[in-house]
This record gives sequence, C-alpha cells and structure tokens, in this order.
Amino acid sequence: MASTLSWASSSCFRSHSFTTKNFTQAPIVNPVYVIVAQKKAKKTRKIILKEDVMDVGKKGQLLDVKAGFYRNFLLPSGKAQIVTTSLIKEMKMEDERIDAEKKRVKEEAQQLALIFETVGAFKVKRKIGKGKQIFGTVTAQDLVDIIKAQLQRDIDKRIVTIPDIRETGEYVAELKLHPDVSARVRLTVFGN
Repeated sequence: MASTLSWASSSCFRSHSFTTKNFTQAPIVNPVYVIVAQKKAKKTRKIILKEDVMDVGKKGQLLDVKAGFYRNFLLPSGKAQIVTTSLIKEMKMEDERIDAEKKRVKEEAQQLALIFETVGAFKVKRKIGKGKQIFGTVTAQDLVDIIKAQLQRDIDKRIVTIPDIRETGEYVAELKLHPDVSARVRLTVFGN
C-alpha cells in the first residue's frame, strides 16, 4: 500500500491552478536572513583597590578587572572591593578630608617659614684655627640644635640643606618644610 506523491498529484498544487508557465514566470523572492554573531560577554568587575597592588594600581584607584582575578586573588587577600554608590561617596568624603589635611599642613609650613625668615641670623660659635678656618664643620644637626634652643621648635635634620661650612662668615641654609614651602635662614659662624 505504498503510494507515491508528486507535486503534480498534490491537492494543494491543483487548487491554486499553477501551470508550468505561471510557475516559472513568478518572481522568486529569497528571504533575507541576518545572522548576528554574538561576542562572548566580557566578565569584568569594577573595583576599588584598598591597598597598592603591584602591576595593577594604587590604593583608592577605580579599575575594571577580570572577574576571575577579582574572585581568586583580590577578594581573598582583601586588596579590593566591588564599587558601590555608597563606597564612592565615602571615597569622595575621604578625598575631601585628605585635601583639607594637606592644605592645613601647608599653611602650618608657611607660618613656620615666616617665623624662620623673620628671626634673623642664627649664631654658631666654633673654635678657630689659622685665619678664618674653623675646627670641624657646621652640620645640619648643629642648626637643628640651635633652632630648638632659640625657638623651641623640633625639626628633622633631613629637611635641612646646609652648604659646606669650614670658615667663619655668613651662610644661608635652606629648610624644606613642605614639598611646596621652603624657608631660608642665615647662619653667622664666628670664632671664640
């Protein structure tokens, strides 16, 4: 009971009264199919570093890192945190606080520089040899001790830049109180 089907014997073909002439003359419209290739989704996370990470960034920096790097390294070691709006607000407040602190430190350094420059010359007494030669030299530590005795101010000897002093006379030393503020003080070296 096998029957064969053909286009000519089909009831669908007969009901539309297609003839071979009409069938061949009808315009053939090919449907256009657009194939869109989707990229693999990049899995990144927006993070804020809690501390300096070598070859990644500095503390407080906003970064996009791969999800696996964050999940496997940064999160377990506590070096980063996912960005949230509240965290961004906290960071802005912290930045404002740090800026205010930097401004206050700079103003204090400017006031201290004004004090040092209005004092006049600091006098240093040394044993004298032949002519104007002194025994030894005047060092940054000597200047720090004199400032502490006269002005009751503690300063670090590392901020003092002093010329090589081996003779009596007047010299100028520089105190680097802040990266933007420095004070020039005069030193008078005399013999006893």
